[in-house]
Amino acid sequence: MPYRTMYGRPTPPLPNAREPSRRLGRLAPNTPAHLPGPALEIRRCTMRRRLPAAFLGAGLALLVVAGPTLACGGLIGPNGAVNLLRTTTLAAYHEGVEHYVTAFQFQGGGGAFGSITPLPGVPSKVEKGGDWTLQRLIRETNPPVPAALDAVRFEAAGAQVLMTVRIDALDITVLKGGSADVGQWAADHGFRLPPDAPEVLEFYAQRSPIFLAAVFDADAAKARDQAIGDGTPVHITIPTPNPWVPIRILALGKTGADHVDADVYLLTDHAPALLPNPTGANGMRLDNSQQASQSLLDDLRSDRGMEWVPSDGWLTKIAIDANAPQLSYDLAIDASGMGVPSWVQAGLALPNRAIDQLTWLRVVLGAVLAIGVLMLAVAIARAGAARSSASSLTPQG
Repeated sequence: MPYRTMYGRPTPPLPNAREPSRRLGRLAPNTPAHLPGPALEIRRCTMRRRLPAAFLGAGLALLVVAGPTLACGGLIGPNGAVNLLRTTTLAAYHEGVEHYVTAFQFQGGGGAFGSITPLPGVPSKVEKGGDWTLQRLIRETNPPVPAALDAVRFEAAGAQVLMTVRIDALDITVLKGGSADVGQWAADHGFRLPPDAPEVLEFYAQRSPIFLAAVFDADAAKARDQAIGDGTPVHITIPTPNPWVPIRILALGKTGADHVDADVYLLTDHAPALLPNPTGANGMRLDNSQQASQSLLDDLRSDRGMEWVPSDGWLTKIAIDANAPQLSYDLAIDASGMGVPSWVQAGLALPNRAIDQLTWLRVVLGAVLAIGVLMLAVAIARAGAARSSASSLTPQG
């Protein structure tokens, strides 16, 4: 089906918006006036077993991902009663630092529910996110109804704990370890892993051994009077040379009959080069690519912890609309403007066994330069030999 966009246009408030059953969270008192009063509605998991997906993105690059790091149902609590949902995520990349802002939601229940998300590097800070950043992003592009993506990652008893943070009813742990360590850690903490977890975890651990585990304590949420569907925004700051967005994790625990819907927002200093290219046939569709509006940037910058948002940037929106088996890759982004995204970051080549495009370019240019220098040296030598020969044949006297 064709898709509809309304990019760059101011969108009117929603006077008759009905109270959704799942929300990104209550709007704070300082919410910009042009945002709708009720939180934006999030599409439910339907008969196609659509995933509430949480984003994980990397970008500005300011990457805003609506649905990358948690897979709905990939990790479930010991009592199976709580579903941790990630509805929308902003992944931003600017001046060598990646910013992830996402919201964790729950449907209710008792006990604890956890998920683990792969990260491109070790975070320098994990803190509570802004009150309405995610709503403002969704409002900017006015999607039909954003889905939530969940990315799940795991570490084990052998995993190294790098950081622990408590944000409202969320206990967050940053771990370092291999795929076996991640899986063991999850099992030790009472979670049931899907059969494809070892393969998916290995897919990520080969490129980055850093994972973020979030455990939602439903009892603590109830004590805080958190309503069902309320979200807890989390802002993760990660110094990294280049951003990428986990996509394959969205299919964790899914089969060929399962469908994945998500929105990935990227906000970068320049128009980014993407790998794979979002053609639509591969499960990714480019819905928006244009200069970010000043009103969006100003609104984002005014939220809590968002003062780093640049004065200008490029806004990209990618829709994930795929059957689970299609998602065998991640989204690599070259936010530098050079147009050379990494095959390794896209999960299309293994590190240390393949040379990414930028390295190949350097190798080819170096080879061409070396051949050119050699040819020039040969030409000079031949010219010198010709002059010497001509001089020896010149008659004397």
